Amino acid sequence: MISRIAHLSIASLISVVIGFSPISVMAADPAPATAPAASPATAPVATPAATPTEKSAEKAAKKKAKKEKKAEKKAEKKAKKKAKKKSKAAAEVAPQ
Repeated sequence: MISRIAHLSIASLISVVIGFSPISVMAADPAPATAPAASPATAPVATPAATPTEKSAEKAAKKKAKKEKKAEKKAEKKAKKKAKKKSKAAAEVAPQ
């Protein structure tokens, strides 16, 4: 019985630590307290390469293209197999 309680307490402790880890990371990130006034004017503004929605859209498009390519390849392979089967059947019928 004691081992069950120990396992339960350890499991709950681990889940609490996992739950708090993102919060502690966000709290540990240093934020600039005071920025010099000239700094934003002289530094070029960095624009993000792609927003997360654009990335997911690109990823979905790539995935769709890959699926279409795979389906096309599968259909081609199936047609090839069917043609081979027909030619083999025709070759077997001819000699008899």
